Amino acid sequence: MLNKIILASKSEVRKDILNKNDIECVVEPSNIDEDPVKKSLLKEQATSEIISKNLAELKANKVSMRKTNEIVLGADSVIDLEGELISKPETREEAMKILRKLNGKSHLLISSVCISKNGSMIWNYTDKAKLTMKNFSDDELKRYLSKISDETLYAYNVYQIEGEGRNLFAKIEGDKDTIMGLPVKKIKEYISTL
Repeated sequence: MLNKIILASKSEVRKDILNKNDIECVVEPSNIDEDPVKKSLLKEQATSEIISKNLAELKANKVSMRKTNEIVLGADSVIDLEGELISKPETREEAMKILRKLNGKSHLLISSVCISKNGSMIWNYTDKAKLTMKNFSDDELKRYLSKISDETLYAYNVYQIEGEGRNLFAKIEGDKDTIMGLPVKKIKEYISTL
């Protein structure tokens, strides 16, 4: 069984999930600019699931082109609110708008993973979780945001489920690792065949 991969992501959470599951990884971020890709796919009316899958594949392929014969894992997570793609905020004002949109509603968190070798995808998987946010007043949302560091806010969308973000939700349906951005059970199943 393969026990070492290259993670095409600078996400500490994803790295920790792999380490906790005895998958040794070397971090090599892809550094792709996701916005033009998202805009192009949205113009083509791609679903949130297709966008997530495409971004995971793009990240894995980019890094695997440089790393001959290595196994590279790319990952991407997006929020889908009733068919609308919710992107990571770039400012605290945007974060507040996103929280207001999600407030009291259910949304899907879609996490896609892709494994590439020599610049081509050899395996991919997408999983979804459904999260239902409690109803909050604007003051409560502002208080929540005041507890979140800029780094966390811009890296993990508007909530970090393993931290303060857990308190935002009335109901969470789905795999915890998927919600944290890496459906590791399926990754382990696949790499055990390599």
